[in-house]
Amino acid sequence: MNSDEKTLVEIIDDNNQINLAKYINYVSAPQAGAIATFSGTTRDTFEGKTVVELRYEAYVPMAIKNLKSICSAARSSWDLHSIAVAHRLGIVPVGETSVFVAVSATHRADSLDACKFLIDELKASVPIWKKEVYSDGEVWKENPEFLERRLELGKDGGCCRRKIETAAHDKKSCCKPKVKVEEAID
Repeated sequence: MNSDEKTLVEIIDDNNQINLAKYINYVSAPQAGAIATFSGTTRDTFEGKTVVELRYEAYVPMAIKNLKSICSAARSSWDLHSIAVAHRLGIVPVGETSVFVAVSATHRADSLDACKFLIDELKASVPIWKKEVYSDGEVWKENPEFLERRLELGKDGGCCRRKIETAAHDKKSCCKPKVKVEEAID
């Protein structure tokens, strides 16, 4: 079996939930001693605002191509058996899964490290966009991972005529720095 046969990448259409069991079953195998998963779900609040839902849009052909490339990069770095990645489009209500990653390997370190790499790279480079809808408004969100990648590549936002600032959180948190993007004024 070649690596393409052990990799499943799917973009899920509007109004269809991600079937977690499908992807866990896909990566399950007798030779896999570890399965690591990541499930990104819609939470009910963000910075004190009540979140109603998330809305995702994507450039699907490029998203699939990028995801397959990221999976290939993971295979070249870790000894993996199978990979499954699914991302949902459209409206994702509070409590539902928007992205799911499952990775199997002989040993846990490979599956855990690869799973983290896959979700981090997905957020940094795959053309999927998120809008957070609050009880009192909505906003398109830029992933901090994407902005960090742009800075690493020497793109400071000047080409887009935007000022990009990051600020650290006050408390310990799993979240990256807050990102604020302002349109430049001529």
